[in-house]
Amino acid sequence: MAILDQFRGSPPSPASSAADPEKKPQMLEVGFRERFRPRILLMGTLVSMGGFIFGYDTGQISGFLEMPDFLDRFADTTDPETGALAFTNPRSGTIVALLSIGTLLGALIAAPVADKFGRKLSISFWNIIFCIGVIVQITTERKWYQVAIGRWVSGLGVGALSVLTPMYQSETAPRYVRGALVSCYQLFITMGILTAYCINFGTEAIPSARSWRLPMGIGFIWPLIMGVGIIFLRESPRWDYRQGKIENARTTIAISYGVPEDHPEVNREVREIKEKLDAERAGGDEHPFWEIFTGPAMLYRTLLGIALQALQQLTGANFFFYYGTTIFQSVGLPNPYVTSIILGAVNVATTFPGLYIVEKYGRRPSLIYGGLWMCMCFLVFSSLGHFALDAEDPTRTQNIGYVMIIFACLFIAAFAMTWGPIVWAVVGEIYPSRYRAKCMALATASNWTWNFLISFFTPYIINAIDYRYGYVFAACCLTGAAVVFFFVCESHGRSLEEIDTMYILGVNPIKSKDWRPPEDDELPNLDNTYLTSGARGIKKRNEAGVPVEQRQESVMMPQNDGAIPEASGARQLVSYPMRRPYDGSTNAPMLLYKNRAQLHHLP
Repeated sequence: MAILDQFRGSPPSPASSAADPEKKPQMLEVGFRERFRPRILLMGTLVSMGGFIFGYDTGQISGFLEMPDFLDRFADTTDPETGALAFTNPRSGTIVALLSIGTLLGALIAAPVADKFGRKLSISFWNIIFCIGVIVQITTERKWYQVAIGRWVSGLGVGALSVLTPMYQSETAPRYVRGALVSCYQLFITMGILTAYCINFGTEAIPSARSWRLPMGIGFIWPLIMGVGIIFLRESPRWDYRQGKIENARTTIAISYGVPEDHPEVNREVREIKEKLDAERAGGDEHPFWEIFTGPAMLYRTLLGIALQALQQLTGANFFFYYGTTIFQSVGLPNPYVTSIILGAVNVATTFPGLYIVEKYGRRPSLIYGGLWMCMCFLVFSSLGHFALDAEDPTRTQNIGYVMIIFACLFIAAFAMTWGPIVWAVVGEIYPSRYRAKCMALATASNWTWNFLISFFTPYIINAIDYRYGYVFAACCLTGAAVVFFFVCESHGRSLEEIDTMYILGVNPIKSKDWRPPEDDELPNLDNTYLTSGARGIKKRNEAGVPVEQRQESVMMPQNDGAIPEASGARQLVSYPMRRPYDGSTNAPMLLYKNRAQLHHLP
């Protein structure tokens, strides 16, 4: 390293990142046509279909609950005032919420299944599981619990795809479109919701089971496209490399970038995969699950991801998506299905400017101001619903209902531009590669857990406190803005290595926008660091403000006469008279030098 060489009084080492041009990413000349080559568009469309499947299933259940034939077959009570068929809270909550229980389990199972059998086969398998759930639902005649069980089975597929979709895209897509493709997952969710709303609007007047079976049957199209289409794409190069299929991985990377297999960008990415895999396996073949809590700065990041995904649900967006038709019928609007279509259209349309906003203004400002905006919208919506809307006959205050629709649209716009897509991007960025699959599975499980809680208990809460329920969501939106302000580092325009370094060094999130790494020095990060099993091979003190001579870090010590083989791209450690992994004891500490928030090993 350059700084290490300065202390040794010698010229820069050939191993220095500054001396080896392939150590640093080479910027490709990428124009519009290269960014949106047919293969990239095909991959983005096919893989993002996992989001469309989730969005479609979410949107259609909202309309089913108000369809006459669906009520005639599965309702368990009547409205005491009108005598019309209706669902009790336990039954409607169970039908809607069992999907979320399935998604929770699917999200937790998806990562280990994909690690064993590959990303492609796993995606096809979970699409089949989703179709089985739809078959269970569509074949029922009068048994409401068959619909609920079918939604639980479908949820297994939806939850697994919610993990595998961004995982496959981030591992396979070229770096210059990686962020856009991952964000397409949220875009396709919004498109699926809108599509379901439109189909429900077209079938709700049919006086037979076709009114709800037809939308269900159309739902077979999306998993069929994804499950069959993914077979014709290549396997993730990261997974191929781990299985020893190095040439397959190299070919896939070259095809993704549209360059020859010996191109420097391909060589650099293959080397990066090798370095991370070598470092991951250096401390032993077995790295237990709990390393996501015991690794350096990992407890902080794991809990942060869980909190962000929970808060995404607690913004209250699904309050409208799951029960939108019922809600807007209660405010006296003549056709609540039309209102749902309007909300869905706003959701899709405002997701596009959201992709621009996050790249223009960054993650932190977008999430903070988005949270404040949504808080304001819910305060107005809830206040009008509780204090101004005529609860006995909403048609007498229909203008209030229209104003509530306007603020609901403003809320959906804020969510679609900020907390909808950006939380997925942030959660995908804050973890090092070796822990990303497990941490994302846990964070996604948090999302589905709160999805279930909201979808199940919403009918009970609305009956108890009516539109004041919105004040709860307003408080959660405000809390979300505060969590981002105090705990999330700005990752806009930074490499994954730099993001990892910021969390390892404890960079103040409030000042993280102005943090700058040295230009010619290798960054300390977990993917290139040797850790013993359990990730306790490093015990870092808070280096910020600590004198150089007092900064110590316990690391796994080199083997084979104090040298780690040059073949490994992991951070090189200088000679020590030890031949075993360092156990964290206080003898033989390793001094570190800190320059502009960077840590470097010294002899």
